[in-house]
Amino acid sequence: MSFQDLLQKREGERSVWEYPFAVAGVNITFMLIQMLDLEAVKPRTLVGATFLKFLAEDDSAFDLLYCITFKLMDNEWLNMHASYMDFNAVMKSTRRQLERELLSEDITRLEELPSYTLLTR
Repeated sequence: MSFQDLLQKREGERSVWEYPFAVAGVNITFMLIQMLDLEAVKPRTLVGATFLKFLAEDDSAFDLLYCITFKLMDNEWLNMHASYMDFNAVMKSTRRQLERELLSEDITRLEELPSYTLLTR
């Protein structure tokens, strides 16, 4: 359901200039790889180490985090009334928000992230 909502841009008051869906997906993938330090054998960042704990408990943790991130990015896009020229700012804002949520001490599962609720709307 979330995939179709994003692809068809069904939620929220959509802007005249939308982000290209496929380009957003590729950028989210690269952002997560970098943010979670997935290219390293052993994570060198606190965010990466935190994610590794989630992954150890759930094989599909990356898939879930990817979906959460895409919905969060879409939400940021709408909240910022962004245009295509704002894409980098939206991605940076998305990353900051996601890092804050992942590093929150009371989060023990990805389903506890505040942004997880975006999937259930």
